[in-house]
Amino acid sequence: MEQASSPPVNFWGSTPDAEEFYAAAGVRNTKAFVDTPYGRLFTQSWHPLSETSSPRALVFFTHGYASDTSWMFQSIPITFAQWGYATFAADLLGHGQSDGLPGYIEDIQTTASAALFFYKSVRDGPEYGPEYAQKKKFLFGESMGGGLTFLMLLQDPQGWDGAIFSAPFLSVPEPARPSGLRLLAYGLLLGYAETWPVMPQNNIQGNVFHDQEKAKIIRMNPRRYKLPARVGTMRQLMVLCDIFEKRCGEVLTPFLVLHGTGDTCTAHEGSQMLYDKAKSSDKTIKLYDGFYHSLLQAELKENSERVYMDIHAWIDARTSVPQ
Repeated sequence: MEQASSPPVNFWGSTPDAEEFYAAAGVRNTKAFVDTPYGRLFTQSWHPLSETSSPRALVFFTHGYASDTSWMFQSIPITFAQWGYATFAADLLGHGQSDGLPGYIEDIQTTASAALFFYKSVRDGPEYGPEYAQKKKFLFGESMGGGLTFLMLLQDPQGWDGAIFSAPFLSVPEPARPSGLRLLAYGLLLGYAETWPVMPQNNIQGNVFHDQEKAKIIRMNPRRYKLPARVGTMRQLMVLCDIFEKRCGEVLTPFLVLHGTGDTCTAHEGSQMLYDKAKSSDKTIKLYDGFYHSLLQAELKENSERVYMDIHAWIDARTSVPQ
């Protein structure tokens, strides 16, 4: 009888090893744990391998719900590094190798603050010296990470030269919204139910992955949260949506927001609202007819290439040519 094949070690497979993979991709990867006032975060960076040219700018990436920075999500900052950008990311609290109960968001503002603490430590810290201090700094958020990026812009409105939102979690389609009565009932248990993984799966599923082969790889992630959503997590995601509705007009930072109209996980109407109400003088929206939620990790190849092309053109137009 044939033995079941073991899952791959990395999203690209079991070979080559990580060092060879990054070298072949033309990037240099570093990993570190960073202590924040809110908990310990696992962080990574990807730099262009060439030591002869300076990076165009710094970009800080925030992943989505149930994900982390060590599986297929890292293909996004790797691509930016191949374009000449220095890129950084952290596993969110309750995700990947960072502190916290897996899949649990106790407080959405704290989750944003923890990642922002790391980003600012790079942006404002002495590690990379005056060379990086002169570079422009951008935020990138995918899905829930897009919602957290929105919160970061509220918490630190003057610190960024631009932001990119990929299918941001800012508004939820009605069929995917958690039952208010269910959340109210669990709330009557004085906090005991907040960590229970009992929310219906339809609240976080839908048209997420268009390319089913890539979807299989994403689901192989050994650190991916696979249980039903925790009560407190869904409650905090609704808090995020409420904050967005009340404060979306406060965004002043230049931004690009991208969303597929076929996405039934997050509502593209939220991205439209951000574009319509934000006070940014430089703002761009791209709506892709029929595209699903995962625009860069698991969209059809020709579709993801189109999205990447739009992102590349937008950020290159707002950064200086490396010296």
